Amino acid sequence: MTLIKSISGIRGTIGGLAGNGLTPVDIVKFTAAYGAWVIKNTNIKKIVLGRDARISGEMVNHLVTGTLMGLGIEVIDLGLSTTPTVEIAVPMEGAGGGIILTASHNPKQWNALKLLNAKGEFISDADGKEVLDMAEQSDFNFAEVNSLGKVIQDDSYLQKHIDAILALPLVDVELIRKADFKVAIDCVNSTGGIFIPALLKALGVNTVYELYCTPDGEFPHNPEPLPENLTEIAKVVQQKNANLGIVVDPDVDRLCFVCEDGTMFGEEYTLVAVADYVLQNTKGNTVSNLSSTRALKDVTVKAGGEYHAAAVGEVNVVNQMKAVNAVIGGEGNGGIIYPELHYGRDALVGIALFLTHLAKTGLTISRLKSTYPSYHISKNKITLTPEMDIDALLLKVQEKYKNQPLSTIDGLKIEFENEWVHLRRSNTEPIIRIYSEAVNETVAENLAAKIIADIKEILKLN
Repeated sequence: MTLIKSISGIRGTIGGLAGNGLTPVDIVKFTAAYGAWVIKNTNIKKIVLGRDARISGEMVNHLVTGTLMGLGIEVIDLGLSTTPTVEIAVPMEGAGGGIILTASHNPKQWNALKLLNAKGEFISDADGKEVLDMAEQSDFNFAEVNSLGKVIQDDSYLQKHIDAILALPLVDVELIRKADFKVAIDCVNSTGGIFIPALLKALGVNTVYELYCTPDGEFPHNPEPLPENLTEIAKVVQQKNANLGIVVDPDVDRLCFVCEDGTMFGEEYTLVAVADYVLQNTKGNTVSNLSSTRALKDVTVKAGGEYHAAAVGEVNVVNQMKAVNAVIGGEGNGGIIYPELHYGRDALVGIALFLTHLAKTGLTISRLKSTYPSYHISKNKITLTPEMDIDALLLKVQEKYKNQPLSTIDGLKIEFENEWVHLRRSNTEPIIRIYSEAVNETVAENLAAKIIADIKEILKLN
């Protein structure tokens, strides 16, 4: 059993002993701490709640709802929803915060409490530490009987989210309708199965081949939208002669596409393509995290903007986007952040912008992909041992490559003429992640192998 307490929320496997998994005891403790934090920092006794379709979702929902009521908080329960929908609902409701019950791309035995501030954005590092400290100190005071909170069920935010997307100037519903796209979708039996068909219908897409759209939490394959997990939708796209395939993760904040020939568009290129379209119509800057493809920088510079890199993590990307007034940003895992709508990864707005872009170009999706700079990212890792001094290790690698452009805002990133490598400690596993990117697979993997060999040599000398 696993329980991970981080600044962005509480994630764990369902069951087991208290403190070792996401048990009812742990759910109540951390919900109470967060609720108390919201009251303390905003003086607003209202929180928006939504969940993905995980099997454990209903159980977790009851515990969270009851705990918040016990603190005297009014709960606006959106029921089956998406992460970006809850993010939009928080400021629209004038709430003090929001909780999304989802473990994102993790398998079905996982669930989590993702925590939002009053802006509908993930809480900061400092705020997260304060919530964790309040949980450990049991620093919360429950309401007396006449001051208990209440629950309001609200299923209107599916339509409100879609309406907000349709109102965006860069979303052209008429153009999408005229394109008469045939689209296959894989929603991994979570809430995308409710939201994606509704969005496509609103966008004028009349032919939709639905794969795994029953929101029962029985994930038919590993829910992370990686190529090895998407073989079935690739076949459906080809068999049905569809123009493209659309894939989302369980909480609908990651987005990737399948080309008309069954090949992968590549989740790294989701942001690249959407940014390309936005930059053609809105001059400005872009942001992605340090482990995302260089293609975004290329597209940004070509459009006359400036590219900026942020530390890994959505909250870091959002902070950097605000600092440089970016018009589009996100992460290379298929996460689109479009500030015109809200500061959060949102697959729904990504779909609307991408389909408009595709319709305007008149190209097939594979042809569109070929218009972008071609890079390949190799992802590797080294398992840590208890005695390993990670900071000292990275300093020695940094010294070895001191003549190259370096970034140390999140681990160590080393830039070469046409390649880069990024080393960082994982937040969720005892490993060092080693990402490298180059113009082809062989060069990227050779670069990673070289850095891994350097690390092993340093460890041997120690």
